[in-house]
Amino acid sequence: MDKNAETVVKLVGVVGIMGGLAYASVPFYDWFCRVTGFGGITQEADAGSETILEKTIKVKFDASKDRNMMWEFKPQQLEMEIKIGETGLAFYEAYNPTDRPIAGQASYNVAPYEAGGFFSKIDCFCFTEQVLMPGERVDMPVTFFVDPEIVEDRDAKYVKEITLSYTFYEIDLPEEIAALTQEGQAVEIETKETSNEG
Repeated sequence: MDKNAETVVKLVGVVGIMGGLAYASVPFYDWFCRVTGFGGITQEADAGSETILEKTIKVKFDASKDRNMMWEFKPQQLEMEIKIGETGLAFYEAYNPTDRPIAGQASYNVAPYEAGGFFSKIDCFCFTEQVLMPGERVDMPVTFFVDPEIVEDRDAKYVKEITLSYTFYEIDLPEEIAALTQEGQAVEIETKETSNEG
């Protein structure tokens, strides 16, 4: 193998390795954020905190949508003040004003970023996909607490206010609902054709 061919093979190998690392870095970064709270990613918990402090913290609620998402989406409360360690319950409202079923999934984060590792969700609509039928309006709960360990953290202990943000984007309908929708459309078309023939 001449030097030029050897150089090309080495370059292709480097590009392949870099591509593999880039591909692996996405799930690794996501895992890292969920474990550490880096980038404002919240934590998940099976139950509330056993310790509740007298110190309180303000939690604000924010909602946004992907530009292609047709739902209306908003928090039912703009803010609440709870004790650190106390279990809080908040609601978001979603409405599908269209004439078709729409499935959605919410991404989320908290600000400031240093609070992410201490904001724990016990239950949340964001854990699963949501499907709204035409004209359907739903209240979607999120149960959470702020971990008391936040008062011991070098940076997070100065946080007085946390903003919980959700962004909804459209996803593919579950197969069973998509199939029902297609069957309904087929029946509607067939009915129209029959009435036109009559």
